[in-house]
Amino acid sequence: MIELGGNITLVGFKELEPAELIVVKKIVGSYARRMSDTVKDFESLSLTLKEVHKTPKSQKYEIHSKMISSSKTYTSEVVDRNLFVVLDSSLKKIVAQL
Repeated sequence: MIELGGNITLVGFKELEPAELIVVKKIVGSYARRMSDTVKDFESLSLTLKEVHKTPKSQKYEIHSKMISSSKTYTSEVVDRNLFVVLDSSLKKIVAQL
């Protein structure tokens, strides 16, 4: 588990390459800032990464995102072959719900 800033949690991301992890942190941080600006009572953002159907030359990533504010919980789940597309799509779904 990786914590960013105290209210952002990344689970399952430790297996990523360091360069990938840097990009993931920037994407998540950007969306978290947007969410906290949109929702007054932003409490936490949690992302869980799972590798699905992992084979030597092909794998899929599944990300479960959950954003909690004092009044409501927002969730999304996306599966794709590209890690960054999955991450962006999952967080876009939560922003769209706000």
